[in-house]
Amino acid sequence: MRDQLALFGGNPEFSEKLFVGTPNVVSRERFFELAGEAFDRRWFSNFGPISERFSEKICQITGAKYCLLVCNATIGLELLFRGLDLEGEVILPSFTFVATAHSLRAVGLTPVFCDVNEGDHTLSPACVRSLITNKTAAILGVHLWGNLCAGSELEALASEKNIPLLLDSAHALGCRSVTNNLADFGLAQVLSFHATKFVNSFEGGAILTHSKDLYDRLRLMSNFGFAGYDDVRAWGTNAKMNEMSAAMGLASAEGIEYLIALNKRNYEDYRHHLAAVAGIRLLEVGVNGASTNYQYVVALVDEEVLGISRDQLMEVLWAENVIARRYFYPGCHR
Repeated sequence: MRDQLALFGGNPEFSEKLFVGTPNVVSRERFFELAGEAFDRRWFSNFGPISERFSEKICQITGAKYCLLVCNATIGLELLFRGLDLEGEVILPSFTFVATAHSLRAVGLTPVFCDVNEGDHTLSPACVRSLITNKTAAILGVHLWGNLCAGSELEALASEKNIPLLLDSAHALGCRSVTNNLADFGLAQVLSFHATKFVNSFEGGAILTHSKDLYDRLRLMSNFGFAGYDDVRAWGTNAKMNEMSAAMGLASAEGIEYLIALNKRNYEDYRHHLAAVAGIRLLEVGVNGASTNYQYVVALVDEEVLGISRDQLMEVLWAENVIARRYFYPGCHR
């Protein structure tokens, strides 16, 4: 695996070296500048000015009317489910990170696992329809690898059944369909800014929505239910993002166009060099004309053609210090 050493188009603000397979650090100088502002203010949490600026930047990128920053995406999902007061079952893809399912169980909801489309690995609307019962409280789609799930079809189905469509968008920052911004799908979406994401805040996440009522409710709940000093108006928890994480997130998000360009170059490099390898195919991203972030390079292994299995290939790669992984293994339904 080739190290990527690149500057942000010669821009001195973005001067960090970026490596394949390691967390991105866009500009430590910009991070320290923002962190210094927080130290000067002595304002480290509770919806500080840097958090507000980071939130505004995410709204700009995603088209969301409202963005609530949270300490991580898993807590963001849990907070969203609690804020909607869901009960019963939630349909989600079996092919997703375990946190999607864990967050449902954490708030007493029952995950109902659904198959995905072979072409893009996202939730199959036909399979969703077959699983809806009178116990179904919501549909939870997952945008995967930078591919958007069938938002319009799932929205139509959710509307028909009078249940909300929610989206785990941990892989989808910087993506949009031909006609819609990312945040235009579903009642709400949850982003991840974990250190493994190309835009990261060390650890963190965000809830996106166009609903002011839902945003106000979730913001209240994310700070112990406090509406003011000694004024607790709702159940709440501590889900807020701190100012240091927001500083890292904002510094990272300011370089998102370059990061996507770098991801795309890596993706095209892998495509070019693997094209001649029979039995290895890269999963297509940015399908149906959608814009993608090229965050992941996913190789599909045809064991009969390649002559060895996926797991055998992975052992060979690890022996050569190429840390490939099976995603998602084992499947959530297991």
